Amino acid sequence: MEPRFLPIGIQDFEDLRKRRCIYVDKTDRIYKLATEGKPYFLSRPRRFGKSLLLSTMEAYFLGKKELFTGLALEKLEKDWVEYPVLKISFGRGSYETKDKLLSVSDAILNEYERHFGIEKKSDNPSVRLSDLIMTASEQTGKQVVILIDEYDKPILDALYTEYEEQNRQELRNFYSPLKDLDKYIRFLFITGITKVSHINIFSGLNQLDDISLNKDFSSVCGISESELEQYFEPEIKVLAEEQDMTVPETKEMLASMYDGYHFTHDAEGVYNPFCLLKCFRERNFGSYWFESGTPSFLIKTLQNQPLFLASLINGRRVKEDGFKNYDPDSKNMLPVIYQSGYLTIKGFEKARRLYTLDFPNREIEEGFLNVLLKKFVNVPDDDMGLAIDNICGAIESHDIDRILSIIKAAIADLPTVVKKDMCENYYESVTHLIFRLTGFSVVSELQSVAGRSDVILTTKDSVFIFELKMDKGRAFEDVAAEALSQIDANGYADRFAVSGKAMYKVGVVFSSEGKGIAGWKSSVSRGHPAIES
Repeated sequence: MEPRFLPIGIQDFEDLRKRRCIYVDKTDRIYKLATEGKPYFLSRPRRFGKSLLLSTMEAYFLGKKELFTGLALEKLEKDWVEYPVLKISFGRGSYETKDKLLSVSDAILNEYERHFGIEKKSDNPSVRLSDLIMTASEQTGKQVVILIDEYDKPILDALYTEYEEQNRQELRNFYSPLKDLDKYIRFLFITGITKVSHINIFSGLNQLDDISLNKDFSSVCGISESELEQYFEPEIKVLAEEQDMTVPETKEMLASMYDGYHFTHDAEGVYNPFCLLKCFRERNFGSYWFESGTPSFLIKTLQNQPLFLASLINGRRVKEDGFKNYDPDSKNMLPVIYQSGYLTIKGFEKARRLYTLDFPNREIEEGFLNVLLKKFVNVPDDDMGLAIDNICGAIESHDIDRILSIIKAAIADLPTVVKKDMCENYYESVTHLIFRLTGFSVVSELQSVAGRSDVILTTKDSVFIFELKMDKGRAFEDVAAEALSQIDANGYADRFAVSGKAMYKVGVVFSSEGKGIAGWKSSVSRGHPAIES
């Protein structure tokens, strides 16, 4: 058997093919895009293969037929034509200031001006790009292909700073020739993490075909279940042997850890390709996406809206406009969180056109919740993992006092990023967050920022029903008793009545003065075993 090479970190299509790496063939979709349209936009999370996709397009439009031997495009394309290609990537460098953006754009333009032998006639990036496109077309007698990768990185790097707007202005100027030079352009493809709305980064390019939620291209980046089985059967078998698992068990674990991304409703889910390939190479189920770094814009988002976590950790139902475009003037950060890959489409209500967004898989859920926990809980990083383990042990031994004592210690002090009048939402959210990290089944109802939060945690032999309340100046004993009564009055335990499991009802009271947990009361009963018919 010939050795198989995994293309981890390889973003250049020609390099990948010459190294004889495994390549999941997406070239039929590239052909469809090239023959059916012209200006496109695609939003996908980081580490999802956007750069490799553009590199593959570059090789195709440069007419490098030999690289496509054995791929779908070899049979689909009858007339291989070499076009002039401008591949512009803002993946290089960081852009915390406008000067850094100008430096990178200058370097990109210099490179292509040298390639086409163009004399620089202006310092204005817009004028230079316009001259470059027209000259390249006139020199070759063909229209120009323009591929733009990570167009939004200069915006995300400067998020919530004075340079965010400056960078948007510079990008708007840089891209402005694209609308007036349509006759010189054969194909335009733009990728990024977010789609920035209403500020006209691509001024006048209203005809851009956004395929981010298009079913035909939902797996143009990433690896589908069918592709996993088609291309990686040997790697799955090796992983199964290493982990002492069966092949079906291994596939189930792979899906749990790295699958679950849906970029439209009613479409096959896809795996994060970077994590999947890393898992195969390491032969271990690691958290590779977060190990590769937590984007700075995520931390900035959490700092800017510290209580946004409440609407993230319980599933979010929203209209398409609520997560499709990022509006810098809005406080809605859902588009950034969704498009960055921390949430994905998990359900769709056709009649009302409502999408349900939630974590795609275990790796993302655990990694994201840990980022949140480190941000909002005043416990040293190295101690928090131990605290979660201790909570798990207390849950398994049904020790309510131990569970809540650990949580009480973790949230004893209100973080400086949370205002005192917002502590109710903070306590509800962080309590739920901690329970989610235990790995047990947790459901919760957070109907409004200031509303009731009921946390229901289930194990193989027990059900824990937590009613969370603020003391509002009252004695915690009275409030806790009221919480227990509410659990019974609202019938929270009814659905578990025939489970035969022990049911623990807990009323938890928080200090409205921001002093953490004021106290709790609990009761225990046992459900009735289901009657066999």
